Amino acid sequence: MSLSHTPITDELADYIRRVTLREPEVLRRLREEAEGQPNGPMLQIGPEQGQFLHLLARILGARKTLEVGVFLGYSSTWVALALPPGGKLVACDRNAEYVARARRTWREAGVEDKIELRLAPALETLDALLAEGHAGAFDLAFIDADKANYANYYERSLALVRTGGLIVVDNVLWHARPLDPNDHTVDTKAIRAFNRKLHTDRRVALSVVTMGDGLALAYKL
Repeated sequence: MSLSHTPITDELADYIRRVTLREPEVLRRLREEAEGQPNGPMLQIGPEQGQFLHLLARILGARKTLEVGVFLGYSSTWVALALPPGGKLVACDRNAEYVARARRTWREAGVEDKIELRLAPALETLDALLAEGHAGAFDLAFIDADKANYANYYERSLALVRTGGLIVVDNVLWHARPLDPNDHTVDTKAIRAFNRKLHTDRRVALSVVTMGDGLALAYKL
């Protein structure tokens, strides 16, 4: 045990990947493709995070999962690979170009039949799921979309996830920008407010994993 954090240098990050990462080839190709796109490094989670989501889905014994923000399908593929036969991931995104690439990845990874894509603004999809009677039906929800709506996505996800289910939220460290008192951008203000909200929410047990840009884990009580 240690009371301090071990700084993750580039060399240590490379070592961690060498000794822990089990990234499927189809996902390695997709990650490298995304890294070459202008916004790819900002919009896609890292491989350690993807593998962590996969592990969480297995620990939960997840059969029904939710994703808000698909991008090219990297995280959804990791989670879908953890689902048993008959498992389902509902993927929410509004960008037809991105999800077309995601569909190709799902097909290549052999998980396309496990993923139900809903191409619409995510709040509309989440409200529709609640209206359709899916409250408390999901084991795991992953939120990685526009920051201004994080609180809204979280509230809907909390209603959709079962007691004992888990909500995972990316980018809660937001590249350390919440610490900058002069940063009043919309996204930074939204992350600050969301983190405060989560900290005081007694409906969940909470922890933050300092992996990538920070993953908040909210376990529904």
